[in-house]
Order: sequence, then C-alpha cells, then structure tokens
Amino acid sequence: KRRGVVQRQHNNHFLLTDTLVQVETDFKNFSFLSTGTLTMNLFNGFSTKKLKPHLKMAVSRLQIASNKKAALMKQQMREIAVMLSEDPPKEEKAKIRAEALIREDNAVEAYEILQLECELLSERMKLIETMKECPPDLHSCVATVMWASSRCDIPELEVIRKQFKAKYGKEFEEKALNNVGGCLNERVVSKLSVQPPAGYLVQTYLEKICDQFDVDWKPAVAVTADKMAEPMAAPVGYSVQVAPGTGLAGTEAAVTGQMNTDQEVNYVPEPKVDNSIPPIAPTGGTNNRNNGTGGGGGGGAVPMPFVPPPVAPSNNDFGEVDIFVPAIPTAPSGETNKGDDNDDEDTKPSNDDDANGGKTVDSSYADLASRFEALNK
Repeated sequence: KRRGVVQRQHNNHFLLTDTLVQVETDFKNFSFLSTGTLTMNLFNGFSTKKLKPHLKMAVSRLQIASNKKAALMKQQMREIAVMLSEDPPKEEKAKIRAEALIREDNAVEAYEILQLECELLSERMKLIETMKECPPDLHSCVATVMWASSRCDIPELEVIRKQFKAKYGKEFEEKALNNVGGCLNERVVSKLSVQPPAGYLVQTYLEKICDQFDVDWKPAVAVTADKMAEPMAAPVGYSVQVAPGTGLAGTEAAVTGQMNTDQEVNYVPEPKVDNSIPPIAPTGGTNNRNNGTGGGGGGGAVPMPFVPPPVAPSNNDFGEVDIFVPAIPTAPSGETNKGDDNDDEDTKPSNDDDANGGKTVDSSYADLASRFEALNK
C-alpha cells in the first residue's frame, strides 16, 4: 500500500510539473502575440474615429494649398509678362516659367477633385464601417485618394491611405497604386502626371498672358502642326543677348551653334544698315544729277534707294519759281509770278502812280528786272 501511495504521489508530481511547463509556454506565446499582432491591431488597425477626422482635415488642407498656389500663379504671370515685354524678349525663360505655371494650374485642378472625394468618403463613413469589402460606388474614390497620397504634399492623405490599407488589405492598395482595371479618376491621374505639357499648350499660355497684360509679343519660333502634341524643345539660347553684362556687343544676333547659320533666330529690333539710307547719299545723288553723270557708286557697292532732294532755283526757271517780290509802284501783269495772287494785285498799274510819279512802263519793268537779278545773286 505504501508503495502504491508513493507511486501515485510521484506521478502526480510529474503531472503537475508538466502542467506548469505547459502553462508557462502558453503564457509566453500569449505575451508574444500581445506585443505583436494585438499591438499592431490596436495602434495600426482601421478606426473610423481616426479616419473621419483626417478626411475633414485633408479637405481643409487641400483648400489652403489651392489658395496658396493660386496667389503664387498670379505673381508668376506678371513675371512672365515682364520677360516678354523686354527687348529682346526672354522667350525661352518665359516658356520654362509657363511650363511650371501649367503644372501648378493642373495641381490646383486635381486638388479640387480630391476635396470632393474626401468629403464624399467622410459622409459615407457609416457605410464603409459596416461593409467588409469596399462599396462599388466608392471604389474609385478610395483608390484615387490612396494613389494621390504620394503625389501631393498633404500629410493627412498618407494617414488615410494607411487606414484604407488596414481595412481592405495590401492587395487592394497595390491595385490602386498600379491603376489595375482603370479604377482611378482619369482626370486626377492626368493632372498629377509627371509628364511635361505639350508645346502648343505652353505657347497658348504665353499668348493669353500677353493679351491679359497688353504685351505686344509674337513667338520667334512658332510651334508647327507636327510638333503640337510633343513637349517643349530644350532651350538652345537663341533668346539670350550677346554680352548681356556689358552691352558692348550691340544688337548682334546670338549664334546657338546647334542650327545652320541661315536658320539662326535674330532678335534685332530695327533693320540693319544695309536697308537704310546713309546721310551722305542725298548729297552725292544731287551732284550726279546736276552734272548729268547719273547715279552709281564704285566698286560693286549695293545701290541705295535714291530720294530726290529739293531742286534749287535756276535762271532757266525764272518764270516758274515762287519768289516773294516786294510791292512796287507799277508793274505789268504779264510778268508777275504765276503762283502768287497777291503780287498780281500789287504789280498792276494804278491811277495814283500815273498821277504822282509819272513813271513809264519801261522804267517800271527795268526796276523789277534789276530786283530779280539781285535776288538771284
């Protein structure tokens, strides 16, 4: 009997020991799970109390960012107008600024759409909480917000993305980020794209800015029809003036070195001297004309357009030149100047002159002729 009692006590001792070891092992496993999975679920899991406030804060943050970008764009438009109003206009620099302006304009448009989607998700939070899967009518909104979180400077969108990832899983996030099945909003994807805008859009923005600020500007290098959909070409420096620091180069054309000489763009505000009339040209032309030798320069020079100077009076054109003659007592009407009516009235003989002076017609004509000779000298 004593041996049986001792054996039973011994078995109970080992059984109790095994039980204690098992309990200790289970307790360790439970501690590991509590520090791992349970902690992750408590702090990183889906929570409507955390998601809804961040959706509302994202709406306010998007509105503030849109207003800030709009104010900066107005300043950028004025700077572009100043660049195009200079002589020569800084066209290439203005195109680069216009491309940045288009990107900011697209960002503001995308922010407006994201505001609407965040407001819709905030209003339907009860539906999102009760359904295990994403509602079909909200699939595009959820996927677009998750995709745009890495392309906008809005920290609340990153928190929203993590919340939806905890709700719908990692596979849903990967499909949203890769736009599987075209689930994203096409307009938001286009406006937040990293691709540069088309060349014709850049030129259109420049023309609209010039119309708004009353700037007289025409593009030196217009966008052709076959390159309208392509991005703006890289700058080659054709709008950069030669020696802009000192200004000693005058208005010479800038040679880029990437095109033929005949295709270089010249920003000269006035025509060159070859097409103008030098100051000495009228004098030389007058001498040749008077001497009867004709025009023409020496040594193969380019002929200049001739502007006839005023013709000086000569003795042969005595009766045709309009010369003011002072009034004389009497003068025959046939020898007066044809273009002066006042002289005709003054040179007619009067009865007072015949009565007082008693001069004859011949003496009056001789006096008039002597006066003309004196004027010709």
